[in-house]
Amino acid sequence: MRRLKIFYGWIVVACVCVLLFLAFGSVYSFTTFFESFQAEFGTSRSSTSLVFAIAGFIYFSLGAISGQIADRIGSRWVIAFGVAVIGLGLLMSSFATTVRQLYISYGLCIGIGVGFTYVPAVGVVQRWFVVRRGLASGIAVMGIGLGTLGMPVFSAFLIHWSDWRMAYVVMGACVLSCGLVATLLIVDSPGKMGLKPDNASVGAGDDDVPDEGSAAAKLIPAGDVTVRDVLKTRPFWLLYAGTFCASMGLFIPFVHLMPYAKDLGLATSTGVMLLSMIGVGSTVGRFLIGGFADRIGRRLSLACMYAVMGAIFAWWLTAPDFWGLVLLAVIFGTSYGGFVALLPAVTADYFSGTNISGIIGALYTSVAIGSLLGPTFAGFMFDLRQSYAIPITASMLAAIFAALCTLFLEKPGSWREKFLSSEP
Repeated sequence: MRRLKIFYGWIVVACVCVLLFLAFGSVYSFTTFFESFQAEFGTSRSSTSLVFAIAGFIYFSLGAISGQIADRIGSRWVIAFGVAVIGLGLLMSSFATTVRQLYISYGLCIGIGVGFTYVPAVGVVQRWFVVRRGLASGIAVMGIGLGTLGMPVFSAFLIHWSDWRMAYVVMGACVLSCGLVATLLIVDSPGKMGLKPDNASVGAGDDDVPDEGSAAAKLIPAGDVTVRDVLKTRPFWLLYAGTFCASMGLFIPFVHLMPYAKDLGLATSTGVMLLSMIGVGSTVGRFLIGGFADRIGRRLSLACMYAVMGAIFAWWLTAPDFWGLVLLAVIFGTSYGGFVALLPAVTADYFSGTNISGIIGALYTSVAIGSLLGPTFAGFMFDLRQSYAIPITASMLAAIFAALCTLFLEKPGSWREKFLSSEP
């Protein structure tokens, strides 16, 4: 009886999925601690939101650095460092006695840890796949959706069982033990195992899905395209502008949907459930949309995700009831999951090569700025006006602009051919 051989790229995808589950599950469970932090430290919504915003700003900013380090020395040890810092940050947070200490233990440490985990891990997946890149990316980042689904429920259970401090101790131990094991199984590229991307030398199915073996890619080795080269291109800045605008509203529900639900008179458990519904939609979106986008075009699919995001923010403005919030959470989660699955793949479609982690990291600095401004601005406006209407409206308009930026992008295949042929 023949043994079933599994392409090792899928094992790498599974390990990245576990890592992102732990990293972003720790981040997106923040809203379950929101009420505990306000009660413990007597803080406003804006100052409490800043804890999360600092972490988001740091981990997306650091991607530009960690990605380039991973391109040079390999991803495994960079990711291992990130996982260790996340675990340490959670443990340190359990001892915080002031919100300023949380800015350091959670905001700084979690930010650094995720910053050295996310981009290097996502970059590894792009090297293992070309034709099935959207599907592979979708499955890998499905860990973020599963983390958003499971970790808030788990942390809420831990808080109810003991308190928020013990919850962080348990979460930190889980991150360190499981995360380091997954990291050790990661291999940087198929070439290190004598393999090829997708386990074969195959071509892409359409013009919107470039192939590493295509004529465009053969003009100049993709590895010669550096971060500095990419910063001079129109597609990069269109992607950057779109990602920044979308990110302005992207993280507001993760921080403020639970307090918003409480303002409507709903129970804390309902708020936790709504956050889990974002996780459900996100998980489905990452898995289904990534594979579907491989067939219809990843660039157009990304524009659709932005448009859906804008529509769901418009729905939020109608002040829906409980079932309206459930619908909001699921659809927002789906569009968010599709965005996270597609953005690295679309970036690789334009700029694939040995420097892809650094390029993705440079692009994700736009998310860093958006994640810092969005939740903090929403908290500030609520403290000022006792309403989220202004930040929700701004998020809707920004998402629509992001969709337009993406639609203005040239098809990756034709753009790469012109760009690579123009290089000296």
